Parts: sequence; C-alpha cells; structure tokens
Amino acid sequence: MSEPPEGRRRLPGRRAFLAAAGAGVGTALAGSLSACSAPGGSSSQGVTLTFSWWGNDDRAERTERAVRLFEKAHPGVRVATSNADFGSYMQKLATQAAGGGIPDVAQLDYRQVSQYAGGGALLPLSDALSEGAIRSDEMDAEFVRTGTYEDEQYAMPMGRGITGFAYDTRLYRKAGVAAPHPDWTWREWAAGNRRITGLGERSPDGRTVGGANDGGVNEDVFEVWLRSRGGRLYASQTRLGFTEDDLTEFWTFCDDLRRDGVVARAEDTAQATTTETSPMGRRLVAADFTWDAPFPGYPALLGEQVRFAPVPTTGGRQGAYFKPSMLLGVGAHTEHPKEATALVDFLLNDPGAGDILGFSRSTPPNRTVAARVAKTLKGAELDIYRYALRMEEYGLDAPPTAPPRGDVAIQTAFNRTYQRVMYGLATPRQAARELIDEAKRELRS
Repeated sequence: MSEPPEGRRRLPGRRAFLAAAGAGVGTALAGSLSACSAPGGSSSQGVTLTFSWWGNDDRAERTERAVRLFEKAHPGVRVATSNADFGSYMQKLATQAAGGGIPDVAQLDYRQVSQYAGGGALLPLSDALSEGAIRSDEMDAEFVRTGTYEDEQYAMPMGRGITGFAYDTRLYRKAGVAAPHPDWTWREWAAGNRRITGLGERSPDGRTVGGANDGGVNEDVFEVWLRSRGGRLYASQTRLGFTEDDLTEFWTFCDDLRRDGVVARAEDTAQATTTETSPMGRRLVAADFTWDAPFPGYPALLGEQVRFAPVPTTGGRQGAYFKPSMLLGVGAHTEHPKEATALVDFLLNDPGAGDILGFSRSTPPNRTVAARVAKTLKGAELDIYRYALRMEEYGLDAPPTAPPRGDVAIQTAFNRTYQRVMYGLATPRQAARELIDEAKRELRS
C-alpha cells in the first residue's frame, strides 16, 4: 500500500507535547484514583476536546459519566462529545477524515486503523507510549500491537474481545451433543449440527430447527477456521495470506452443510442483520457464531439456557484470538495532543473510569481494571469474562496487527460472493476465485 502523496502528516513538536504530558497529568486526582491516574496533572486552561464514539444508549451514558470524571480531574479541559449508531458513525468519520480532520479523540473499528493511519488522519502514539503519557504496562504487549500500522502505534485497544458460539444447552443435551470444550473440532461441530437437526424440533414458523447459522457469509468465521489450520487472512498490508484452495475448501464445507439442511437456509441467512433477525434469534437454529460483547443479547432474547462456547479447532489448534472490540485514536490535526492523549490514557487506565465503563466495550485491556470490574459482574457478562480467562489459559496464537485498508471492502465482498454460492449462482471454486481477484484489486488500490 503506497503512502499518500504528501506522506504521513505529523504535527511539529509532538515529542515536546507528549513529554510535557508525561511530566504532569494526574496531580489533580484525589482519593482512591490518585494511585492509578494518568502520570502528572493537567494545568490546561480553556481547552476543548472533541470525542466521538458509536454505541447503544447504555454505552453512551457510561461514556458521558467517564468523560465528566476526566474533566473533574483535569480542570480547564472540557470535552465535547458525540455518538451515533455504528453505520452512521462510520460514514460521518469518513466524511470528517476526507474533509480535513477527525475529532481530537475518536473510537475506531479494528478495520479502520490502517485506513486512517495510512491516510494521515491519525496522530502516531508510539512516543506517548514510550514516554508514559499513555500507559500500557498492565496490558498484554501483543494485544497493544493490534493498534499498529507499519510498526508505528496509531491506536490503543479499548476493549478485548474474543469469538465464540452462542448455543442452546437444552437442544445440545436433548441431541446428546457434549458441551463444547476448547479443543472440540470442526468435524465434531458439523456432526453435532446433524444430530440437532435430526431431533425434528419445530421452530415458531413450523420448520425443522437446524444446528447453526451458516458461517459462509462471515469473514470472521473463515479467519478463525483458517487460523486453526495455521493460516492467516493477510500476509502483509498488500498480500492475502490464503489461497483459492483454502477458501474453496471452507465454502464447500459450509455449502455441503446447508445443502444437507443442517444449517440455516439461504434466505434466512441473507436477511440477518441483528441478533433478533438472525436464524438463531428467530429460533430457527440452535447456535450462532458471535463475539463476546454482543453475546448477552442472546440469553436476553432466548433464555438463560443459551451459553457461550469456544469456536471449533483443527486438531486442537484454536483459531480464536483476542481482538480489540474497538480502539481509541487521536486526530492528526488536534491542537491539543497533550490533553487528547491524557483522555485516552484516562479512559484506559483510571480505575474510576473503569468502574463506570465496566464491560460496555468488552473486557477492559488493563488487567487490573478488568479484575476490579469483574467483581461486580453477573450472569452472561460474568460467563464471558470467565470464558476469556479459560481461553487464555488454554493458549491462543498472537493476534494479527490491524488489517489492510482494503479489508472493509473485502469483508463486504466476502458476504456478497458467498451469497452467490447460497443461491446456486456459483460453485465454491468459482466464488473463491472471484473473491480473491477482487481482494487483490482492493489491496493494490
């Protein structure tokens, strides 16, 4: 991927700004917060930062409270906030980046890091990390690397997510399928789907309940399947890490299960846009691939018998990894880099902010903050926290760095191209060839 014509834009005097932040950001904190507050205190006067994120009403309310706590700890700094639903937020951020600058602090999706870093919209944060303006000593180093682009840190993970399967324990027990464990295999998963379908259970609309959603439309499922076989989605920012044969095998596996009637029908898969409209959400199947952050929506909708299970393996090798549910970046054109990096550090590391934010963005990356907040968890949130600890103990490969800028378009093409297979318009081999050709074009652009 080529650099923009003007190169990566860097603000002059960045080291001086961040060195000042490292020298004085937290003396204003009091009580129990003082021991863990950002290094130094803010003496800024009349500074206004802009901060935007996406999320539901609960996340918005929690984030507003955490921001107000930051303002109390940093007299003279005001934070103007804005948030929206995911789709609207993505469009607005892209417009802001094209128009001359994103907010001082912005929540980013994993797939946006390379796009905005490569386009000069993000301030590099490597100096902020090395000088202590943003602390990462309580975070896993490999996980922090997920916010890098071309070996430079541009974003900090705000939540640590992991994939799994939401599954109906009642149907699994009735079919005699063992509760999924960290080393169960894709072969066992497929066999379990067949046994569940064989029960002949009826959905609300009278159809036979199948084993699971069809994962063929989901690039994330393919990545987990690929990693369980020692592969990867991308070899570099400009090269795919898989072959036509790899994708053909995966899509053939999914296609065969759908043709046999043991995973969701094409029309039910195509209309799924939310938990509620997914085949599992409509009680058409017994399981669904998902992430830990949205998982609590399944038992809330379907009942407490729905639990969170590991994704299948290939010969015991897990393809799951800890992925940032979202990240925080600083706009390259900010006039207040010291205060912006202080806000990032506060949201990630301050125990008071951690208490307020909780697990609204999945598990906090700061281990001390996560363990502190976990004491208040219950129900589905406690289940996924324990699940993450269990998977960490089992052993997972290191997460990849942020995907290339073309990944957003490739993810969309992945869904669209497999739908051609679902509707009989292409064979798995033909579709795999189409997807790879399109993906290569995106990575070259």
